Order: sequence, then structure tokens, then C-alpha cells
Amino acid sequence: MNRPALLLSERFSARPHRRAQSGFTLVELMISMVLGLFIVLALLTLLINVNRNNSEMTKSNRTIENGRFALQLLEADVSHAGFWGGFVPLFDDLTNTAVPADVPTAAPDPCLSYATPWDATYVTNLIGIPLQAYEIPAVVPSPTVPACATRVVNPQPSTDVLVVRHLEPCMAGVDAGCAAPTAADVYFQTARCTDTLKAPPAGNYTTRTFAIGISQTTVNGLGVATSTFDLGTGAATTAMPLYQRDCLTPAPAYKFVSDLYYVRNYSVTAGDGIPTLMRSQFTSAAFQPADALIEGIQGFRVELGLDTVSDSGGAVTFTTAVSWADSTNLTSPTNRGDGIPDSYVRCTTASPCTAAQLMNAVAAKIYVLVRSENPTPGYTDTKSYCLASSCPTAADKMGPFNDSFKRHLYTQTVRLTNVSARRETPP
Repeated sequence: MNRPALLLSERFSARPHRRAQSGFTLVELMISMVLGLFIVLALLTLLINVNRNNSEMTKSNRTIENGRFALQLLEADVSHAGFWGGFVPLFDDLTNTAVPADVPTAAPDPCLSYATPWDATYVTNLIGIPLQAYEIPAVVPSPTVPACATRVVNPQPSTDVLVVRHLEPCMAGVDAGCAAPTAADVYFQTARCTDTLKAPPAGNYTTRTFAIGISQTTVNGLGVATSTFDLGTGAATTAMPLYQRDCLTPAPAYKFVSDLYYVRNYSVTAGDGIPTLMRSQFTSAAFQPADALIEGIQGFRVELGLDTVSDSGGAVTFTTAVSWADSTNLTSPTNRGDGIPDSYVRCTTASPCTAAQLMNAVAAKIYVLVRSENPTPGYTDTKSYCLASSCPTAADKMGPFNDSFKRHLYTQTVRLTNVSARRETPP
């Protein structure tokens, strides 16, 4: 008997099952690889741009920090200029009724060692001129600054040297944490006792090796002070102290401070090309080798604000006693300053500041040009930077440098409070 024919569905179900093949063709594979390369390239470009931006932001932040730190450092020091522990020079003392005898006659040598030694004329000029500035010209001579050639080494051209003098606001022997006077350093004392017959402290006056600003004699065993301040080394200051107002307590000894700032044309190794702000400090009775403070400071200039006109419009002069517009109430001296700068001047090699200008400085305008530490590829600095109140000539500017370093100019006006406040009177 014949077998019935298989249904059509059974025929197909009886055949072996074959799955359809799937995958990329060569064209599809090449297209996907190209798209992947574009994506990777875009990611790499993004990563490079992010790193470049981060690097530029880091350099910019460092430049800003260096500029701000430089100004803060200089401002803190300059603002203390002329602080003499309560002592007021006679030419700035409005209670002085005579012609002042301590008017500075010359700009003092800023780097003169104490061992020279200092004489009374030098100290008078030193105390009366707490701020000095010099120029390093575009073509650096040798020596750069005749008085400080051993300390102003490898200076940056077209910058300034600034010298600041004052007393350390910490009183040795009085304030906690202040070091006791040492023989190696110079100290300053102010006499506040008005009793000239006050018995002297223990010690033999005739053995004192050095004393500036005070003349001590003995009358029947009693000390007679004929001056109001004493300046000397720690050992001498300790041996013969001046007195406080109670005429019993020895006057505190303030450490004499003098700081010299300038810009060196390298940081660590000569020729590395990193301009650096330097500071030499007066310790152990002499200026010490300068220390590096802040890298990237390429420009540094100072203008002094001079108080040369009284509030009544008269010229400032110290050849006569104080003349008052209101002699009854002692207001508005007509021949003394009012503590406000009337003009600004930069002390240059061609026109150095005179003693009359320096003693009337009541403010300082500081200019700091900061350069980035590393160059920026594709950038060219074609700008000129004005480091003066006005820039009528090219000498007042710095640049264009036409290199790949980015720069920023900072300026700050600092008031010499200890000097300007002495000249203020009620209107």
C-alpha cells in the first residue's frame, strides 16, 4: 500500500534549519572606523584644549598671585617708613617753636655699614629721610648704584631700587616674642623723661663706645640728657637706657630696620632669564646679601609723592619757625606741609631726588610689572606698559617685548602714615 504524500508543511519542516548570516560589510567597517577616529580625534582635541586652558589659567593665577603678593609685601614695609618709636624730627614737629636744626642736608648713602661709623650728620639725614629710590637705567652701568654695588647685583634694566627705613614695631624687652637687644644689631630708643636731673642707671658713661643722637654728661653724679633719642648697638643700648615718661622705666629698644628692594635679572642661576624681586636687609649692623622673594617680577618702579605746598598755598620751607594762619588755635601752618602729596616724581639717574624732595615724601606710588613663568605658544606680547603717572616718553614705558610671555601691570599708592600724619592740622 502506497504511503500518503507528505504535506507541504511537513516537507519544509523536515529540511535542515539554516540561520541567516549577519555582520558588517567591508564598506560598513571602514565607515565605522573613520567615524571612530573622528570621535577619538575630537576627544583628544578637547583634552588638549582643556589642558592648555588649565595651563594658561595656572600661569595667569600665578601671575596674579605674584603681583598681589609683591604689592602687599612692599605696601606693608613702605607704610611703616618713618616710624621712630614716638620720636618726631624737629622739622616735622609742629610743636617746635624754633627754626629746626635737624633738616636733612643730603641724601644718605643707603648702604653705609654701621662700622664706618655713622656720625651725627649721617644719622640726622637717615632719620629725616626714611624712603629713598634710585634708578637702574636701560644700559646697566658698573657699578649699578655706587653706594650699594655689592648688594644690587645683576639688576634688571629700567627698574628702580627702593630703600625703606623704620623701626621694628616689636619692642624688645616689652612685647612678648621680641628678641632681647644683641650687640650685633642696631637699636633705637626714644627719651620721654623731661627730668634732666634724673639719676643715671648703673654703668659708666665714659666707657660707652658709640652713641648717636644723645649727649650724656655727668653733673655731680647725675645724668643730663641733651637729646631725645639714642641709636647704637644692642650692647650699648642695654648699658645706658633712656627713660619712659615716669623717668623710672628704661625706654624700650626698637630694632633699626632698613630694607633694600630691587629686581635681579635671574632667579637661581645666572642666565636663567627669570627676573626676580630681591631684598637685602640691614642686620648685624650691615646690609646682607639679597634674598630672592618673588619670581616673574620684570618691572619695578617707584614715584614719590611730595608734600611741597601747605594747605594755605604757601611753599614748604624749614628755614624759619612754624608760621600759623591761626596763631591762637595753631591751625594751618603756612610754611609747612599738610600731609597730602602735591606732585609725584621718580628719582632717575639723569635727575636724582634731592634731600629736600626726599624729606617731603609722604606717599609712594609703586608699579610692578609681572611676567608669566613660561611662554604661551602662539602668543606675542606687543603691548607697551606705562609705569608712571603719565607716559609722554618711551622711557616711561616698558615694552613692547615681542615675545611669548604674558604680562600684567599692577600699581598701588601707599601713604607714609608716620610722616604725613605729623603734618596734619585742623582746617
